[in-house]
Amino acid sequence: MADVSFPDHGTPGDDLLAALRERRGDDLDWRGGKAFSLVYNVADEALETVLHDAAALYLHENALNPFAFPSLLAMEQEIVAMAADLLGAPPNAGALTSGGTESIFLAVQTAREHARQVRGIAEPHIITANTAHPAFEKACHYLDIERVVVPVGDDLRLDVERVAAAIGPDTALVVGSSPCYPYGVIDPIADLAALAEDRGVLCHVDACLGGWLLPFWERLGEPVPPWNLRVPGVTSLSADVHKYGYTFKGASVVLYRDRELLQHQFFLFDDWPGGLYGSATTAGTRPAAPIAGAWAAIRHLGADGYLRLAEVVRDTTRSFQRGIEALPGLAITGEPDLSLFEFSSTTDDISAIGDVMDDRGWKLDRQQGGLHLMVSPGHAAVADRFLADLGDAVAHHGTARGTDAVYGGIA
Repeated sequence: MADVSFPDHGTPGDDLLAALRERRGDDLDWRGGKAFSLVYNVADEALETVLHDAAALYLHENALNPFAFPSLLAMEQEIVAMAADLLGAPPNAGALTSGGTESIFLAVQTAREHARQVRGIAEPHIITANTAHPAFEKACHYLDIERVVVPVGDDLRLDVERVAAAIGPDTALVVGSSPCYPYGVIDPIADLAALAEDRGVLCHVDACLGGWLLPFWERLGEPVPPWNLRVPGVTSLSADVHKYGYTFKGASVVLYRDRELLQHQFFLFDDWPGGLYGSATTAGTRPAAPIAGAWAAIRHLGADGYLRLAEVVRDTTRSFQRGIEALPGLAITGEPDLSLFEFSSTTDDISAIGDVMDDRGWKLDRQQGGLHLMVSPGHAAVADRFLADLGDAVAHHGTARGTDAVYGGIA
């Protein structure tokens, strides 16, 4: 922790900006194409200009009260409606959130309230695969409900038979991923949703990562199993606009099969002197810039823009995968359905290979079984250089330095 005293005097703006630029020197260089998580580099200067200008227009506004800033309310409603049209939900049955964790949190909260108010379950639980995003565990921790974890099958996808065995009278929600983060595979959503519907249980699809890419992956002719709210039995879905929707952080949507379900996530309170306090999501005060940015990104790119970028991502992903599997001992884990995947080695210490890549400036995520890539349009320009460095790392690595697998951290 930094031990810094409160400043006695102000600092000129130019000096502050110079200090900020200097501080960024050790930050992740995502613009250089060497980062494979955290930022989705679209490598599109026109879009970036639009996003910067949109953010500047709404830098100070507050989305706490939608009636004070009707333009924000209109943009938020339009983002939800456009997402709903893309993903198979009614236009008025969703909300814009700060990111995937909040969208997941709200879906779990809604399932809890539905179980309590509609089904009379005092202590509901949810069921997920062990590959589900940690945000589900986090939501259960904060909301004080149990998460029942089932292992995936040999294909790394959720095992529906194990889910069927785990469902009980207190099950509020079953969860599938489209795709899961660790391996990039899509769970059998249609089978899971049919099971949930048959048992009278809600079914959430975590498409935080794939939600804004899979529709265009399908339009490219790639095989994509049923995965969204058009699948009977799916009752909610989360999809991050700040991933393959190509806006800046933080913007995500949580969508429901109908508005009746959405209303379980609303909070209303008037037992204080200030009058009615209402919020559709977890936050009270909400920054306006991400709303404007998400709206601008979707409107600027349109379906044709997203399709063009999806083709770049697909082709670049294939280049990475072909190049990796051509190197001695390296193999992709499972059969990824999208643009993210893990790879490991059958002959060498993959951590030692990762150390060499770190030394060369490549920032690959470390997982417990291998190294992880998530491909963005900006990676098209660096694929050949990456594969050359990886080949050299495979041929000339030393002993692993013991770098841990870390997805997020606490300072």
